[in-house]
Amino acid sequence: MANKKLYLISCLITIIFFTVYCNNNDKSKTDKLTENKNFITPDTTKIPNDAYGEMIRYGRNLLLNTAYYIGPKGLNGNYTKNAMNCTNCHQDAGTKAFSLNLMMSHSRYPQYRPREGKVLTLADRVNNCVERPHSGKPIPQDSKEMRAFLSYFKWIYDQANKGAGVKGYESLELPLLDRAASSDKGAIVYQNKCERCHGVNGDGKMLANGVNYEFPPLWGNNAYQPGSSMHRVVKQARWLKANMPHDQAKWFAPILTDEECYDVAAFVNNDAIHPRPNPATFDYPNIADKNLDYGKGPFIDTFSEAQHKYGPWKPIMQYWEAKGWKPKF
Repeated sequence: MANKKLYLISCLITIIFFTVYCNNNDKSKTDKLTENKNFITPDTTKIPNDAYGEMIRYGRNLLLNTAYYIGPKGLNGNYTKNAMNCTNCHQDAGTKAFSLNLMMSHSRYPQYRPREGKVLTLADRVNNCVERPHSGKPIPQDSKEMRAFLSYFKWIYDQANKGAGVKGYESLELPLLDRAASSDKGAIVYQNKCERCHGVNGDGKMLANGVNYEFPPLWGNNAYQPGSSMHRVVKQARWLKANMPHDQAKWFAPILTDEECYDVAAFVNNDAIHPRPNPATFDYPNIADKNLDYGKGPFIDTFSEAQHKYGPWKPIMQYWEAKGWKPKF
């Protein structure tokens, strides 16, 4: 009888163990799946069916099909000079995690911008992108297009968890290299992993409509200007890690190694071998405000333009920290 009781108790303990284990294991899987999501993707079916909703939808379309509406052959104006779309960098109309996410933009402006040395509104910031990466002219602030952009930014902010912010709003962090990023090594990475979409000559792939790109140019006169965020090697490397190749990479399951990201960013942004539009100005009235990977002097320190642009950046950081300055990328 005693043996039978021990047997029953043993069975009961075994059942409890596996029940707890399975529940915890399922929870672990659920947590992992939640972690692997692209975080707070707005449900466009919730856009209201009214005048405000119409502006939101148009603003979203402007992000997705910028050149179609306001590009060189734009249906509603010719504000951008090249045929790139905002979503080429701000993927999924600015809602993709770690892809220059825009979901908190409505709450971040007005904001002091070091490059201009003054406080900008969100409308000013929109025109920064129109004038720089797109080499265009400012959108009038009272225009339908500007109101649509701002309406869309307000709506995606309203869909976000405002209190905690949006995971993936900032760039994905990457450890800095102990060496300079190599354009030569990057050329090999580009040939193997980028060329199939962006072309041998980096000129991208135009859609059949001849109006905007399926895959944007990475250099040449139709690409982004020097001084743009994507022209900074560290900034671009962080973006590449989370997003490229576009049909394979996820921020939580990247394809490129850290070194490949830095090297291909160095290759793409090597102005010695790749032409690029000439910017009207490199701004930064206060040179101490420059990001460490900004490739155009003068600088507050004694390091060269080449080292600022390609690294190694750790010695620059150490120099700044020794001076009591705050290094930033």
